Amino acid sequence: MITLYTMVSALFSFLSFFTVLLPFLSRRNFNENATLAVKTALYLSLIPLFMLITKGADNTCSITTAFPWLNNFCSNLALFTSFDKYQIIFLPIALFVTWSILQFSSWYMASDPKKDKFSSHLLLFLAMMIILISSGNLILFFIGWEGVGIMSFVLIGWYNSRANAAAAALMAVLYNRIGDIGLMMTLVSLTKSGGSTSFDFLFSSNPSTIFILNLILAAASKSAQFMFHPWLISAMEGPTPVSALLHSSTMVVAGVFLLIRIHPLFSHNYLILSVCLSLGAITSAFAAWSAVKQNDMKKIIALSTCSQLGLMMVAIGINLPDLAFFHMCSHAFFKAMLFLCSGVVIHNLNNNQDIRLMGGLFKALPISSTCITIGSLALMGTPYLIAFYSKDAIIESASNSIINTTALLLTLAATSCTAIYSLRMIYAVLLHQPRTTPTILVFDEPLATKGPLIRLAIGSVIGGPLLFWILFPSFPKEATLPDFMKWAALAITVASFLLAFLFAWWRHWSSPSPSALSKEFNPDLMSSSIHRFVVNRVLNSGWQVAAFGVDHALAEFSSKHTLNTLNIKMIKTITHTHKGLIQLYLACYFITLNQVFAYFI
Repeated sequence: MITLYTMVSALFSFLSFFTVLLPFLSRRNFNENATLAVKTALYLSLIPLFMLITKGADNTCSITTAFPWLNNFCSNLALFTSFDKYQIIFLPIALFVTWSILQFSSWYMASDPKKDKFSSHLLLFLAMMIILISSGNLILFFIGWEGVGIMSFVLIGWYNSRANAAAAALMAVLYNRIGDIGLMMTLVSLTKSGGSTSFDFLFSSNPSTIFILNLILAAASKSAQFMFHPWLISAMEGPTPVSALLHSSTMVVAGVFLLIRIHPLFSHNYLILSVCLSLGAITSAFAAWSAVKQNDMKKIIALSTCSQLGLMMVAIGINLPDLAFFHMCSHAFFKAMLFLCSGVVIHNLNNNQDIRLMGGLFKALPISSTCITIGSLALMGTPYLIAFYSKDAIIESASNSIINTTALLLTLAATSCTAIYSLRMIYAVLLHQPRTTPTILVFDEPLATKGPLIRLAIGSVIGGPLLFWILFPSFPKEATLPDFMKWAALAITVASFLLAFLFAWWRHWSSPSPSALSKEFNPDLMSSSIHRFVVNRVLNSGWQVAAFGVDHALAEFSSKHTLNTLNIKMIKTITHTHKGLIQLYLACYFITLNQVFAYFI
């Protein structure tokens, strides 16, 4: 039933989307116009959010609108938009984060001659994500899905004169193509069978397990799950504002959002839930372990994103999509803030990203240092910061569910590693004595960076209770777990924090010679865990087998005499068929083309 609430929600969501596109009408002062447009769209999107708060997220219904697209004798395709609690809550968050990133990029990209073009690409990136979260069927979802993929390719390879940036952009496209195959196979099977692609129709049907596995493949590649994760680390070759937007509220959360959307399809399929749970636990633990010994500041934050995406998959695997969505929303605030802070630090240190060459920045960059500390503590799940409410709830729910115990242990191990690498980054970047080149002058943060960082820091502090109140207005207040299980996640976080602090203090005050533990530890294993572990080994093995087979085939069938004979035959064939009569060739081509058009028209 369409009510005033649903009509107003749909109207203001449409207005927010079209407001985002307004800066494209004029190319003058594009960055300022884009920032103002996103800010205005944010205010418009708050109206449906306030209405949802007054009505309660548990009592809301969605409104679906159909726009005919292709109507002919063989197909009847339409684009469906859907405005439900997920769209209404996530839209203001995406606009808020993008507003901060656009304002930050006006300083960060000030020396770039194509800064207006860069801002337009960021705005298109946001527009594609709005299309994705507002879609009511798989066709419109696929348009937004491909849109964020294309824009990520353009933005990651922004510095296309650098070989590493071009290779990283290509890697992102290739890994995401694997997931696109799964989504396209689902679309083809639906259109071939004559069924509708709308989510409401899918929920009323009974799809096969293979059908759902295709969608999980798409989500795993887009959200950088284990075996699909290398592109996410390589994407750090792009500008820092791109990394902030990519990791906080656009592309990498698109896969998780897909599974949240289609969750009713597999809520009673325990095989699919087990796949999501196991994949998420492995991803979370592996990424967190890799971040412990990573030294690149941006890659540490990127690996933390991968670990948190795994935690969202764990929430989906234990049949709690609302908790996954809760963590996705809270993750956007502190992850965008961490990336923007890293941009300030790296920019001030002449593009140095190695935390071993940093230190002592707390007094030089007080606002950025404070925001790094808040973001790292939120990432750890420190009580009363934004991620505590979602992260702790996921681990508590996993402890209270009949699930794979190994997955739970991996999730707890990931939580422990998160505390270790977060404290390591705080200590190495902010608290340790300076290790930079003496000629580097570190300046205070400019005004263009203070506003975005302070806004995101405020969101990281007070956003948790607000999101919890909006998403779970009728959440039971009674304890549902034994005390020792309820405090397990927090106890592990605190213990890991203290362990990392003691280890850092011991390394600082001990002799500089390598410790016995460092000598006994296998450095090859640590290096392998950082450099893609299983993925590199599989790729290298496949390359060796292929190269061995090709070499033997060439040695057997491609001797000098064979190559000469083939070349002579090819030259004779080309000589007989090509006489240089260009006019005759063009005449034949156009006559044939004319006949083809005449036949079909």
